[in-house]
Amino acid sequence: VQLVESGGGLVQPGGSLRLSCVASGFRFSDYHMRWYRQAPGKRREFVALITHFGGSAHYAESIKDRFTISRDNSKNTVYLQMNNLKPEDTALYYCQVPMDGAEYWGQGTQVTVSS
Repeated sequence: VQLVESGGGLVQPGGSLRLSCVASGFRFSDYHMRWYRQAPGKRREFVALITHFGGSAHYAESIKDRFTISRDNSKNTVYLQMNNLKPEDTALYYCQVPMDGAEYWGQGTQVTVSS
C-alpha cells in the first residue's frame, strides 16, 4: 500500500489549494478514504472522509463549507479542495486508508496559510 500526497504550499489567507493523494497497492474503489491534518504542537485530527464510490462525504466542523473531498477511482486519486483558507488551517495534511485492521498513511503535504 502506498499513498502519495501533493499539492501543498504557501497561500495567503482567503486563498485556495487542491491537495491530491495517489494510491497504489490495493483496490482503491473498495475503500473509504480520509484526510487528516496535524498542526505544529497539536494532535493529528480528522478532516474529511469519502465513501468508496464517492456517494457520501463527512467533514470536521472546523472546515465544513470550506473544504470539499472528492475522488476519481479511474485515477486511484482522492482530492481535497480547500477554499477560504485561514491561518489555523496551517498543517501537514495526510491521506489515510484503514485496511485489514491496519492504518496506512502517506508522507503528508505541507499547507501554510500566511500573509
